[in-house]
Amino acid sequence: MKSKKDLVGGQAVYEGVMMRKGIDIAVAVRDPDGQIVVKKERLQPYFKKWTQIPFLRGLMILMDSLFWGIKGLNYSTQVAFKEEEKIDNNWEIGLALLLGFALFVVLFIVLPLLIVRPIERYISSQIIIRLLEGIVRLVIFVLYLFSITKIKEIYRVFQYHGAEHKTVFCYEAGEELTVENCRKYSRFHPRCGTSFLLVVMLVSIVVFAFLGQQPFLLRIISRILLIPVIFSLSYEIIRIGSQHTDSWFWKIILTPGLWMQYFTTKEPDDYQLETAIVALKEVTEKEYASEVGS
Repeated sequence: MKSKKDLVGGQAVYEGVMMRKGIDIAVAVRDPDGQIVVKKERLQPYFKKWTQIPFLRGLMILMDSLFWGIKGLNYSTQVAFKEEEKIDNNWEIGLALLLGFALFVVLFIVLPLLIVRPIERYISSQIIIRLLEGIVRLVIFVLYLFSITKIKEIYRVFQYHGAEHKTVFCYEAGEELTVENCRKYSRFHPRCGTSFLLVVMLVSIVVFAFLGQQPFLLRIISRILLIPVIFSLSYEIIRIGSQHTDSWFWKIILTPGLWMQYFTTKEPDDYQLETAIVALKEVTEKEYASEVGS
């Protein structure tokens, strides 16, 4: 089994997979001719000195991951559609992050409040009202995941997501990275971003329960301001849980997040597993070189 320092992370992109280990990041994408095109970068995380501080590191790592995730998606679409490679524009990436945040606020903060608002007059307990708000938020989250799986292109991305998880599991088990070895592993991984988002939803129920009765506009503002707190707490929960997967307590905590991955991961084909393996080997090439030389 690999040690904690050897853990890798990844993300599915359009017709490919992005893998990251330490300061090495690689994106492997299938072009229209079926060839695997790889782009590798060695980078310095923008928030490196902050990523060792508990509770603050969750937000910093999330921002860093979103930034490089969008860069990886941009590159994958260029390769998949044989577009001319362009220099990444940080303003465009920032705009994409801003739009994504706005969508999150509308779907998971404003909409649940609007749905629950008409029935509040019939409920005296603020805790019950906040619980209902949280349940509505979870339902919206599940419906959102279910609906996007019906989009053909998104379904293929989710297949690559499954390939990423299987490949990471194989690597963490210390096995040789082959299609046959990766195939036997689960597509459900406890460190997945889907699990993180579900934990965010659950933690928000607890945090918002302490806000009490507020005017409608103040409810929206207070929830937006508490997003960094919720994200940070959720990251610490996922971090601890992924280090104690044999504990019955953490299995109970993490299992709902694994259930959500039924939506966001699909069984990959060998073609997709091969792409994920190429990306992972790129960021772990020194390890493989040392094994060959020993």
